[in-house]
Amino acid sequence: MTQVSQTELQEKLAYFGQSPTDVGVIKQIVRRPAVDQRETITEGVLTLEEGLVGDSWRARGNRKTPDGSALLDAQLTLMNARVIEVIAGHQDQWPLAGDQFFVDFDLSEERLPAGTVLKIGDALIEVTAEPHLGCRKFSDRFGKDATLFVNSTPGKALRARGVNAKVIRGGEVRVNDSISVYSEG
Repeated sequence: MTQVSQTELQEKLAYFGQSPTDVGVIKQIVRRPAVDQRETITEGVLTLEEGLVGDSWRARGNRKTPDGSALLDAQLTLMNARVIEVIAGHQDQWPLAGDQFFVDFDLSEERLPAGTVLKIGDALIEVTAEPHLGCRKFSDRFGKDATLFVNSTPGKALRARGVNAKVIRGGEVRVNDSISVYSEG
């Protein structure tokens, strides 16, 4: 895989900023049945207890919790499809990022502050304050420049690495389903 430079990513900021703000679309769904395993699926189920059913979120736990249990505020991760498209290239490489949902939707902090409720397929999820940043694995897979970009000031504002969320109402989700800010009424 060819690694993209910070300069190339900076030049794509306008493209990333063209992501839909009202109604976006799910481009890819990925389950992680075990550490470093990926399963691309066309439909799935979200539950309050498991997040994406069949994903190892709960079993993996989290080093940030006192007892090592799963961190609810990182139950799901969503990444902008335009960003991963530029970073990883072909859609077959997107699952390496480790996110469950790749969406063509504006995930910026300005647009979706923590607490924002999103309708994704038939489910409702809430954006959490838990930061989602590029880590060693991300750097190993996509390069130092990609990691520096997603962790930069403009990258963080854009949430180029993605956003953490938790399920607040379960439901079915499918590739090509819509994603939007939920408003009752």
